Formats: sequence, structure tokens, C-alpha cells
Amino acid sequence: MESTLDLLRRRGFVSQTSNDEVLRDALRQPIAVYCGYDATAASLHVGHLVQIMLLANLNRAGHRVIAVVGGGTTMVGDPTGKTEMRPILSREQIAENEAGIQAQLARYLDFAGGRAVMVNNADWLMKLGYIDFLREVGRHFSVNQLLQHETYRQRLEGHGLSFIELNYALCQAYDYLHLFREQGCVLQIGGTDQWFNILAGVDLIRRVEAKEAFALVSPLITTASGAKMGKTAGGAVWLSPERTSPYDFYQYWMNTEDADVGRFFRLFTFLPDDEIADYERLPGAELRSAKERLALEVTALTHGREAAHDAQAAARAVFGGAGGSLESVPTTRVTAEQLRDGIEVVELLVLSDLAPSKAAARRLIQQGGAYVGDRRVDDPAQRIGTASIGEDGVLLRAGKKRYHRIVAD
Repeated sequence: MESTLDLLRRRGFVSQTSNDEVLRDALRQPIAVYCGYDATAASLHVGHLVQIMLLANLNRAGHRVIAVVGGGTTMVGDPTGKTEMRPILSREQIAENEAGIQAQLARYLDFAGGRAVMVNNADWLMKLGYIDFLREVGRHFSVNQLLQHETYRQRLEGHGLSFIELNYALCQAYDYLHLFREQGCVLQIGGTDQWFNILAGVDLIRRVEAKEAFALVSPLITTASGAKMGKTAGGAVWLSPERTSPYDFYQYWMNTEDADVGRFFRLFTFLPDDEIADYERLPGAELRSAKERLALEVTALTHGREAAHDAQAAARAVFGGAGGSLESVPTTRVTAEQLRDGIEVVELLVLSDLAPSKAAARRLIQQGGAYVGDRRVDDPAQRIGTASIGEDGVLLRAGKKRYHRIVAD
């Protein structure tokens, strides 16, 4: 019988584990596993997708998965990878963020019959008495041990480290101990940046309960050209349709580099290995069909099948010139008042978020990267009116692949 660990390795999810051989044997039978998501924003983004899909693959393999929304740990703030202290959010902001994250995770995990559960660590962390916490948890950590964490060392040498941040690793370790006791959880997953924090929980369980628990972290995913996953010229690619439209989300995956197609199929879809191998064998020009399938599958998981097909139809209309509807292309409406004397293309580029400022829009035009319809804009002072927009609107383009539709009211 294949261990789930072998499946995860084959799909590219495993960077490091705390005890590889014992964990492999443990994963031959159903176990409880958890991953935590702090509520620092109302939406997760593409950078979270590796851990989400890792959890979803464990879910599909028959393991009981626990998604922990960090309502408690968010109030402390994870310093990992940060050069300065995170802003302290209000309880109201955290509650709002929690709701958004929970709705997104529900698209990936099967909660039927208790196969997946979602919990909030505020439910146990907020009830802890400070002295009791120091006695039960704090006594098992030395300051020297905590300062082995690269982030803590760097912060001490730079902007400084607050006492509240120093406690974050202890809170996360206690999460693992609590879930071990209450849910029988024996595996925590995360990204490589969480290795120290996860091992702290493994060590706490060993010290307090004299039992073994496991850590598994996934690799940092970069593109074939070395770019950080989930970042574009417009910023982060969010899972929320309000922050990143399904069309823009679909286009992000359509822009996958050729060398990444097979790897991203394995990480971000549930397509079987043999079907992925068929796509990998396609010659260069035909890889576009593979990217269309990749974009469709990932968008369907995040936004639903209907939204994915609408995004695909819009993309075909934009790039193919025929077939499909432009309705799903991100659209900005301008009023008759704005169009009376014409509206500067520079202003439209800012309104449509194709440029962050008028100065950036002017630079884009000067560099030959701005288009209205099929025509390049050469004059930063150019204006367009109702006649230029037409009944169906007009497409603005920034660079080769970023489009936005302008429609007149």
C-alpha cells in the first residue's frame, strides 16, 4: 500500500519532514493533520495555495484534516520573515478576516462527515491564564532556543524584537499540543518558513506528553525564471474575487512559463499523473492548450466551474478576437459627464488599475506599452470620448497581456 507521503512527494509538496520513515508508515493509515492560517487579511492569496492543496490532497487520501484559523495568534502577530512588527489588528478586523478565509477554505476541503473541520485558535488561546501558560508551556523553552530562529536573530540585530512577538512560537506550539490532546492530531504542515515554529510544537508534545508528533513543510515555490509565486506587476494574486477578478486569476495561470506547466498541474490541480504527463509531452506551440486546462482547473477550484468557464470565454474573446464574451473581463464604467470633453487615456489607465499613478501611466505610454483597442497610444495627452468607446466598450492594454474594458454609461 502506497503511503500518502509518497504521493505528496510525487506531486512536489514535500521539502522536509521531522522523521521521514516513521511518518511514511504513519501515513499508511488515516491520521489527523492540521495547517494554520492567521487572519491578517480577509482573503488568502496564491502564495497560500501550496499549503491549501497539500491539505486538500491529505483530505482526499482519507486523512482527517483540521484547518485552523488563527484568531488568537493573529492578535500576537507572526514575526517570521518580517523586518518590522506587524500592525496589531482589532478584534473586529480579525473576525471579518476569519469569515473570508473560512469561506475560501471550504472550496477546497470536504467537510462532510467530519472528514475536515475548521477551528479557531482563539477558542483556546484566549482562555489561557498567563501564569498557567508560563508554567505549562513557557518553562519548556529557553531564550537561547528561541534565538536560534533566524527571524528573531535578524530582528535583534536590526529593528528590534518586541516581547509579544517572542511569544508567537510558544502560542503556535501550544496550538499543536492542544490539537494533539483534543483532536488526536499528530502532523502539522506549513511552508519552509514555519519549520522552526512547527518543530517547537513537536518538541513540546514530546516533553509534555512523551509522544511523537510530526512536521512536514512544503518548498518555497518559484517560477522557472526565479520569480516569487503569486506576485504580478499589479501586486498579489488573491483568492477573493473582489480583490482579484476570476478573469485576472485565470490569466495569471495562462501566463505560466512553459517549464512550469507540469509542475503546476501536480501542485495546483487534482488531475491524475498520466494525464499531466500527456500535457507535458505537447510541443511548444501546443502548450497553450495545456495552459488553458491548467487555468480552467485552478480557477474552477477557487471560484467555481461557471466562473472559470466565463473567464475562459472572456480570455478567448480578448486574445482570439472572436468567440466568447467580454462580460467577465474586468470593467470600469465612465459617465457621460466624464466623456463630454473626452477623458485622458492617462486617467483611464489609473482608473482601471493598469497603472498605479498618472506618472506611471505616462511612463507606460512613453515606453510604447499602452494601447486603446489595437492602437498604441503615443501621446500622454490623448483623450477618448463616447465615439471611441462605442456601445460594447473599448479594451485598454498595458504591456502584452494586461487588459481592462472601459464601458460608457
